[in-house]
Amino acid sequence: QVQLVESGGGLVQAGGSLRLSCAASTRTFSNYPMGWFRQAPGKDREFVATISGSGSTTFHADSVKGRFTISRDNAKNTMYLQMNSLKPEDTAVYYCAARPSTYYSDYSGNYKYWGQGTQVTVSS
Repeated sequence: QVQLVESGGGLVQAGGSLRLSCAASTRTFSNYPMGWFRQAPGKDREFVATISGSGSTTFHADSVKGRFTISRDNAKNTMYLQMNSLKPEDTAVYYCAARPSTYYSDYSGNYKYWGQGTQVTVSS
């Protein structure tokens, strides 16, 4: 069982930045490819970014490419999402997720463990 806790959400003006963190409660954190997803009110959960267990490989959704960066620090059992040039359409609850697999994924159904989410609100 892996417990995930997100932090770092908040209210920011358009064009601003936030960094989300996801702390994991496992000693084998590097074994888990991780992902960030988001869900806006009335919309389906949407893929944001994913990262391999080692952190050497990342993949970002087109909607955030060039603005958001996923990373991880396996020594700290923590994953991050640096969000720059935020837009009002980035407003959502952001979730981190972990999957017990060799490969990362952009499909939410492939993830077994989820955090409780952190709210990000971008004002115009």
